Amino acid sequence: MPKAKGKSRRHKYSYNLNRKRLYRSARRRAAPRIACSHIRHAWDPHKSVAQNLAEMGLAEDPNKAVPIPKKLGMEVESDGQQPGKKIVRKPYVVNEMELEASLPEKKSNTLSRDLIDYVRYMIQNHGENYKEMARDEKNYYQDTPKQIKRKINVYKNFYPEEYKNFIASLKPEKMEVQ
Repeated sequence: MPKAKGKSRRHKYSYNLNRKRLYRSARRRAAPRIACSHIRHAWDPHKSVAQNLAEMGLAEDPNKAVPIPKKLGMEVESDGQQPGKKIVRKPYVVNEMELEASLPEKKSNTLSRDLIDYVRYMIQNHGENYKEMARDEKNYYQDTPKQIKRKINVYKNFYPEEYKNFIASLKPEKMEVQ
């Protein structure tokens, strides 16, 4: 295996570089990057991670928070009180997080306008004849009949109301042709 270029040459020592400062800054512990805004606002930078999370009622280590018994046959009995249990001083953080988690998720999935137009064109001109659709000149990507059927089904699932209205609008046109 050949050597990388520039590796064999002698490196010059930089006298102007303060290596002690570089080493010290790399060793310094960085503050944790917090994604949740509720935790970020309640965070106290003068306390440790464990202390901050304990005050909010959150667990630092999930394995310690909910211990799993070592033997499956044995049941663990507890009277509900744990020795040295910490007081939750910021319960609003957990309450806000639970409230945010309970909100219904918005459905943001949509199909591209090109795909919708393509599917509508195919249904309008060929009905449910997928082999004809595959031979159509507008089939630019040379989709097979199964691929076209799959695209139409995706359109049906994403926009069921729009699909029903579209099919209903096509039926009078077919009656006039006959």
